[in-house]
Amino acid sequence: MEVHRLNIVLITALLLGLLAAFLFWRHVWFFRNPPRQPPVAKGIVSPADGTVVYVRRVAPHQAVVVIKEGLAATVEDILKQHVKVPKIVIGVFMSPLDVHYNRVPLDGSVVMIRHHPAQVENLFMGAMQLRTLFNWLPLYKGSRHIIENERKVTLFEGQYRGTPLTAYVVQIGSRGVNAIDSYYDVGDEVQRGAIFGMIRIGSQVDLIVPARDDLAVRVRAGDSVRAGETILVK
Repeated sequence: MEVHRLNIVLITALLLGLLAAFLFWRHVWFFRNPPRQPPVAKGIVSPADGTVVYVRRVAPHQAVVVIKEGLAATVEDILKQHVKVPKIVIGVFMSPLDVHYNRVPLDGSVVMIRHHPAQVENLFMGAMQLRTLFNWLPLYKGSRHIIENERKVTLFEGQYRGTPLTAYVVQIGSRGVNAIDSYYDVGDEVQRGAIFGMIRIGSQVDLIVPARDDLAVRVRAGDSVRAGETILVK
C-alpha cells in the first residue's frame, strides 16, 4: 500500500512538473527577446532565428521546392502574388524553442503588408520539425504548409550598394499559431535588425530578394541563423 501511494505521489509530481515546464515555456520562455546587434559588415540579415530549410535562385514560375511528387512551390505560391523577375528565396524554419521575434533585413521603409488566410486551415509543421531536428535532407519534404498555411507578407524597400532593393519577408503560421503580429505600418521607416513582428508558436519565415548579379547567398540548407545578426545575402 505504501509503495502504491509513493508511486502515485511520484507520478503526480512528475505530471505537475511537466505542466509547470510547459506553462513556463508557453507564457515566459517563448516571449523572450534577447538583444541583437546587427553586424558591421554590409549585408541583408536574417529576419528569423532558426534553421535554413531551402536556398534557391529561381525564375517567377520555376519551382522553389518540390514538396512531394506532383506538388511544387513557386515564388508566386509563397508570396500569393504575381512575380515578374527572378528571385533569391531563403526559407528559415523556427522551432518552438527558437526566439520568435522577427527582424528587418535591411534599412529602408515598409511599402506593403498583406495578410493571406490559409487555403483551408493551417497545417502542422511536424514534418519540417522532425527533418530539421535530424538534418534529413531535403528539409522541406512533405511540408505542404509552405503554400497552404496562413501568412503575412511584408515588403521592405531600401538602398543596397547604391541602388534600390526590395526584400519580401513572408511569415508563415503553423496549426497552433494564435497570431502573426506586425509592429509597423506602411510608410514607416525601419532599420536593419529592428523587430518588426513575431509569430506566436510554430512557424516559418522566408526572405525573398531580387536575383541580382551583385548579390551572393551566404548560407545553405541546414545552417542555423539568428534574426538581425546572420547575413543571408551579401
